[in-house]
Amino acid sequence: MTSRPILTASEMRAAEEAAIAAGTPVEVLMERAGAGVAEAAWRYAGVPPTLIVCGPGNNGGDGYVAARILKERGVPVHVAATAEPRTEASRAARSGWTGPVEDFATARPRPLLIDALFGTGLARPLDAAMSARLIELAGAARLRIAVDLPSGVSTDDGAVLSPVPDYELTVALGAIKPAHRLQPAARHCGLVAVADIGIGLGEARISEIGAMRLPPPGPDDHKYSRGMVAVAAGDMAGAALLAATAAQRLAGYVLLAGDGREGPSSLVRRFAPNGPALGRLLDDGRIGAVVIGPGLGRDREARLRLDAALGCAHPLIIDADALILLADGGLRRLKRLHQLPILTPHEGEFARLFGEIPGSKIDRARIAAERSHAVVLLKGADSVVAAPDGRVAIAPPAPAWLASAGTGDVLAGLIGAARARGLDAFEAAQAALWLHGEAARRAGPGLIADDLPAHIAHLL
Repeated sequence: MTSRPILTASEMRAAEEAAIAAGTPVEVLMERAGAGVAEAAWRYAGVPPTLIVCGPGNNGGDGYVAARILKERGVPVHVAATAEPRTEASRAARSGWTGPVEDFATARPRPLLIDALFGTGLARPLDAAMSARLIELAGAARLRIAVDLPSGVSTDDGAVLSPVPDYELTVALGAIKPAHRLQPAARHCGLVAVADIGIGLGEARISEIGAMRLPPPGPDDHKYSRGMVAVAAGDMAGAALLAATAAQRLAGYVLLAGDGREGPSSLVRRFAPNGPALGRLLDDGRIGAVVIGPGLGRDREARLRLDAALGCAHPLIIDADALILLADGGLRRLKRLHQLPILTPHEGEFARLFGEIPGSKIDRARIAAERSHAVVLLKGADSVVAAPDGRVAIAPPAPAWLASAGTGDVLAGLIGAARARGLDAFEAAQAALWLHGEAARRAGPGLIADDLPAHIAHLL
């Protein structure tokens, strides 16, 4: 997997303080940040008349630096401020700006707005008049760029503390933050570029999921060495079929345990009329992962089939109906499994499984993973993967058109295949999420779940 570190507000402060302690003055960090903002604005927007709005803290100082550099490049820049700079570094940056500074309350809009009011660490809503004025200036601009974070969002949980404009570009300083990827803040960020300000990021406990790099099959590989996946069918055969056909794109051998003859000719079908029969099918040492839940149903027979899966020795991907069945006192059984399972709930299923857990989506997924001794993939427009040891990964924003029946079944099949290919549970969930999202982007609006496997093949 490729990934980027995600830093919380406290981790970002610690990284900056470490850089300062190591001999890099805060003014140098600010110069680098402002230069990164200027470069991003130059590349993205060109040279339109620009209004940079600056707050009184270091985010505003970054704005003054960006203004100076853009002016040197010939951009007609105007600066407006809410107040005089309050930190030593921002005062130094303000002194480097030789142009006038307008009053934020009365400044005239320009085609490009750069928001340098407040960045990482905002803990309370903007003043109502300030928020309304920012919305007004943003609405009158043709393009909007945020410095570090849109003013008015909470860094660590993605909450919107006060009304926030939609930005076409956000320039993250040093590293991306949770709010760049967690909803509802993420929808306001637009594209996110990272400006390198020369600080060490350390061992971040949160990362952004990046591209999957599976090794290609070699001359000694065969269908079993490329991964064997078993998918347990139930009441709704189509859901399990979607999971199985998606798994086929990654795995060498996929077994669908259920009735029917639909699907590709290469899909192996085995009749498993009840739980004991499924258990016997799963007693095959070549199986690398078992997917159960898509279309399983919730009746007595579905419970018996889930019991059979929980009794096997293979890694489990537990989805959909199987999660609802687990909610009835079944979570404690996960701690007795031979392999770390992967749970894939959406918000409704998560609430059934774990009840009300306070905190951000990151906090809730972490707590759930620790409680269940499982990797938890909490699905949504901002899917979060958490491991029992506290590691967390967040997917890039998912295309809205993934909100379609059956797409979750495809994801479950992909996770099963990635697990059977030898990735550990935390990696397999991330790899499948990345493939799932990229396939949806390629498919475009109007996709149905059946479209995704072909796009996965093209990605590979």
